[in-house]
Amino acid sequence: MAKQGKTVLLPKREKLLRVLGEQMKLARLRRDLSAEQLAERAGIARTTLLRLEHGDGGVALSTLVKTLFVLGLEHDILLVAKDDLMGYRMQDLGLLVGKRAKRKNAK
Repeated sequence: MAKQGKTVLLPKREKLLRVLGEQMKLARLRRDLSAEQLAERAGIARTTLLRLEHGDGGVALSTLVKTLFVLGLEHDILLVAKDDLMGYRMQDLGLLVGKRAKRKNAK
């Protein structure tokens, strides 16, 4: 049974968050920053940073963005869904089913 207030995630999602947390920790260590230093620069609590690095799904997205900014990786967030191949394929399938382009108003 899940603890009250704790978000329950499927195993694949939990693993994804753990990998993200590990990557964030490695990025911090490559920059020779302690958890205290990164947390202070990001304006978050050290415990919150540690939760992020452990893959806690309850950490706010803004915490991730603040941390990425301090690490100089803020542009990485813009890569999420940038090349949405599945979405493009689904959209193209819908376009191929007898649809026509919208009529342009003649003025």
